[in-house]
Amino acid sequence: MAGKTDGKRIDRLNACIRKCVEKFRPPENISVSQWADRYRRLSPENSAEAGKWRTERTPHLKEIMDAFKDPKIHRIVVVSSSQAGKTEAELNMLAYAIDQDPGGIMFIMPTVDVAKDFSKRRLAPMIRDTKRLREKIADAKSRDGDNTVLKKTYPGGMLTLVGSNAPAPLAGTPARYIFGDERDRWARDAGGEGDPWKLAEARTITFYNYKMVEVSTPTIEGKSPIVESFHTGTEEYWCVECPHCHEYVFIEFEHILYEHTVQKSNHKTNYSVEKAEFACPECGCISPESVMRRQPHKWVAKNPGAHKNGVRSFWINAFSSPWLGWKTIVLRYLEAKKDPEMLKTIYNTLLGKTWNGERFTDETDGEMMERREEYEAELPEGVLCLTCGVDTQDNRLEYEIVGHGFEKENWGIQRGVIPGKPSDGDVWERLDGIIDRTYRFRDGKGLKVSCTFVDSGGHYTQEVYEQCAKRLGKRVFAIKGKDGEDRPYTDLPRKTRIIKENRVIGEVWYYLIGVDAGKEKIMHMFGDGDEQKWHIPSNPGKGYDESFFNGLLSEQMVFRNNKWKWEKIPGHNRNEALDCRNYANAAFDALKPNLHALYRRLAENADGKGNKKKVFKKQGKRKDIGYGEDW
Repeated sequence: MAGKTDGKRIDRLNACIRKCVEKFRPPENISVSQWADRYRRLSPENSAEAGKWRTERTPHLKEIMDAFKDPKIHRIVVVSSSQAGKTEAELNMLAYAIDQDPGGIMFIMPTVDVAKDFSKRRLAPMIRDTKRLREKIADAKSRDGDNTVLKKTYPGGMLTLVGSNAPAPLAGTPARYIFGDERDRWARDAGGEGDPWKLAEARTITFYNYKMVEVSTPTIEGKSPIVESFHTGTEEYWCVECPHCHEYVFIEFEHILYEHTVQKSNHKTNYSVEKAEFACPECGCISPESVMRRQPHKWVAKNPGAHKNGVRSFWINAFSSPWLGWKTIVLRYLEAKKDPEMLKTIYNTLLGKTWNGERFTDETDGEMMERREEYEAELPEGVLCLTCGVDTQDNRLEYEIVGHGFEKENWGIQRGVIPGKPSDGDVWERLDGIIDRTYRFRDGKGLKVSCTFVDSGGHYTQEVYEQCAKRLGKRVFAIKGKDGEDRPYTDLPRKTRIIKENRVIGEVWYYLIGVDAGKEKIMHMFGDGDEQKWHIPSNPGKGYDESFFNGLLSEQMVFRNNKWKWEKIPGHNRNEALDCRNYANAAFDALKPNLHALYRRLAENADGKGNKKKVFKKQGKRKDIGYGEDW
C-alpha cells in the first residue's frame, strides 16, 4: 500500500514539475503566425473549421499578425469588414503575448457587457482548447481570486477586459499591450474623462516596447475613429494581381460586374445572382472569381513612410474572406439596397466601406417633375393603405396623404394647405374633411386615411395635443420629432398631459419619431433608379407642383461640429413637403397594417358576391446586368 501511495505522490510531483516547466519555458524565436500554426486551436463554438489554426486559409492576416512582433512597430490599425478574420487575428496576437512575451494587457470593448460576453464566448473557449494557454491561465471558476470573467492572470502579467465607457480601469491600469476592438462603436467620452483611446494610450507611457492594436469595422464617413487612425499609418490594402495587365488592385464592390434575376412572388422580391466577375479598373478586362482567387496577393502601402513612425495600418473587406463567395456578397447587397439602414450595415460590415449621408439623388426639381405620371383615378392600382402627415405652422396646416403598397411602393395622393391658426377649431374641422372622406379607385371602391401624424412642435403644442386627443378614434396622433442618427424611426406611443390656462385638462397619446432616419429613407427612395417605387401625380389640383419637389429635396446631410446633421440646401427655402412626407411615412411605420389582409379585401368584386379579380399588374421575371453601384 505504501508503495502505491508513494507512486501517486511521485506522479503528482512530476505533473507539478511539468506544469512549472510549461509556465516558465523560455520564449521561442517565432512569429505570431508561426505560433498560431503550431499551437492555436479553433473552438467549435466559434468556427466552422474547428481544430488546428492554418494561416494559409487566411493569408491576408499573416502580415497583420507578424507586425505585432516587429520591434519598430508600436501601433497596428485594422479596418475590416465582418467575416474577414480580424477577431481571430486579435486573439492570436493576444495569445502570443501571454505565451511568448508576457506583460500587462488591456483589452477594450465598446461596453462592459460586451466585454463580458466576449470573455465567455470567445476568450474562454480559446483558453480551454489551446494547451499553451490552458496551462498558464487558471479557470475563472477556480478558487484563484485573480481569475474572473474580466481578469486573467498568467506568469508575467495580467489581462484586463474593460468597456470604453468605464473610466476607472482605463485611467488607472498600466499596460504594455492595448487591444481596442470595434473602435468605432466606443463611447466618445469615458465618464467625462475624455477619449477612451487617449486614456488607454497614456497607460503605456512607461513601456518602451508597448504595442497598441486598434481594430474595427468602419461606420460613418467623416466620423469614423478607425478610419482616422488608418490614415496615420502605412495605409495598406490587400491587393490582387490582374491576370491581364498584371497590376495589383484592391477589389471593391464597384469592380464587380454581376448579372442577376428578379422574381416577384407573393408580393415579395427575390433575387438570384447568376454571375459575379471582376472588372479590372486598370485595363477593363473581365476575370471570374475562381481565377482571381488563385492570383498572387500582397499588401500594397499608399503611405509607406509611416513605417518609420511605428504605425502600420491595413484595410480589408469581404472580398478577402475565404468563407464568402462573391455571389453571396452581391445577393446581400441587392436584398438590402431598398432600405438605407440595412444598406448602411452592408456597407460597414460586408463591403468594409464608410457610409456617407449625402442626398441620394442629384436630379433637379424640374427633372423630378418630369417623372410625374397621370393617375387614372384618385387611387392607382396597388395602393392598400392611406396615411396623412400634417405640419403645423403659425398661420396654417400643411398636409400630404400618401398611399402605401407592397414592398415599400408608395404614391403621393393629395397635398394641400389649410389656412388659419392651429388654435382655431375651424382649421381642424377642415382637416377632418380631408382625412374623413373616402378616396376611390377606378372601380368605385375606396379607402379612408388609416392614421394621421400631426407635428406638435412650434408655438401651438398644447392646442395640437387637445385636438389630437379629440380625434383618437380616427387614429390622429401628435408627434415630436427628434434628430440623431441612432434614434429609431418610430417607437411605442406614450402619454403626456394637456395643459390649458395653467391647468391640466386631460392626456394625449403621442409618438416620438426619428426624423433623421425618416429623411434618410425618403432621400434613398427618390434616388433609387433600379425600380420605380415612388409615384407622384401630374393631375391638376393634387398639389404636386414644382414647390413640392423644391421642399421635398430641400435638405442634405452634412458633417459639422463633429456630428452629422440635416441642413437646408441653398435655394430651397421651405421644407414642409419633406416634413409632411416624413410624418406620413412614420404613421405607416407605426401602424404596421396587414397588407395581405387589405389586399384580399380590396380584391373582392364591387357586386359583393365574393368573386376575386386582380388588382395589380402582372409582375414577372426580369434579368438585369449591373456594376457594384448600379452604374
